[in-house]
Amino acid sequence: MSSARGTMVRGFSSYVQQRVDGWRTGSRGSQMFLLGLLIGLVALSLVPVVLAGTSVPVTLWFLYLMLGVMLLRFGPLLVLTPCVVAAAVWSSVESGLVGERAVLGLLILSLGAVLVLYQSSKQRSGLPMALSEAVLTQLRDRLQRQGVVPPLPVGWRSQSATITANGPSYAGDFLVADLRDGRWLEMALVDVCGKGTSVGPQALQFAGALGGLIGALPPGELMAAANHFLLRQESDESLATAVHLKVDLVTGDYTITSAGHPPALHWHLGQRGWTVDNARGMALGVIAEADFSPSRGRLQPGEALMFYTDGVIETSDRDLDDGIDWLRDQALQAVDARGFSGMPKRVLKKVPRGDDDRALLLLERLPLTSPERDSDGRTGLGY
Repeated sequence: MSSARGTMVRGFSSYVQQRVDGWRTGSRGSQMFLLGLLIGLVALSLVPVVLAGTSVPVTLWFLYLMLGVMLLRFGPLLVLTPCVVAAAVWSSVESGLVGERAVLGLLILSLGAVLVLYQSSKQRSGLPMALSEAVLTQLRDRLQRQGVVPPLPVGWRSQSATITANGPSYAGDFLVADLRDGRWLEMALVDVCGKGTSVGPQALQFAGALGGLIGALPPGELMAAANHFLLRQESDESLATAVHLKVDLVTGDYTITSAGHPPALHWHLGQRGWTVDNARGMALGVIAEADFSPSRGRLQPGEALMFYTDGVIETSDRDLDDGIDWLRDQALQAVDARGFSGMPKRVLKKVPRGDDDRALLLLERLPLTSPERDSDGRTGLGY
């Protein structure tokens, strides 16, 4: 008996899981199943009215409308909504609730039904509200997963931090990285034009393109390919700034290529401060023949490179140069206080909250005598 009961439970669980998976696909069959289920629940709610003349609370009909807008596309919802309103009217009449309060409740329910249909008709994705949110969450998570720096060899560490404008998790600032043969590290920090959720899909599309190209093309050709990719987009706002780093993790030799991005900063151990890198170039998506002038150098043990987006340094009351000077001063104070550990997050906490995304990336070559180098040189924080 217990074996049969267990088989039934597993069968029912499997059936429910199949229905949930079907709903996640947004298929027509799953929508018709949910529509039939909700109409069945509406009909079941009328049983007490038929058998005992008991009234049904108006709040129950609102519950069905909310379930409908969350689970159904506009077409099936267009069928469910009049069924709910008609059931509410019939229930009130049959149970004798025809007073002023009952009429007012039905009018509010009818207004709610109109608002539900209006909201559903504005879903540009064509998906139910709950499923649209799930899709956006998947887009966000995929973008964040692409921005994880691979574990680095002993003697190197990367750290990063990001704050999205006004709280949403769909940033236009993103990072792509690639490590080949345990030696050649490439990273590109990108700032896509736009803010908030509107820039999320565009950033994801661009991140996917760069993720497939990074490590496969030389830095200059990578930037040129990224530029042509944005120029082929239909939107007039397909613009971005980017900075690309290629570093030899054996020698410390690096090349920085910039496309309209704020200049990188180099911490020189001997000078005890941050110097401004001289890589320059045109922003991506502006002209077809964009020119890029890379810079080259060597990262010695105990030194670091810092990359950031313009949201870190730009405010309404200071220009770019003043913002860079401000960042150099804040970063110097952060290093003097606690070293490089956790520096990106500490610096971003000093940035006044604005309407632009802020991201900061740090690549450090650990000193030869660093305890962290001896214990775990592969540290690297996800972007």
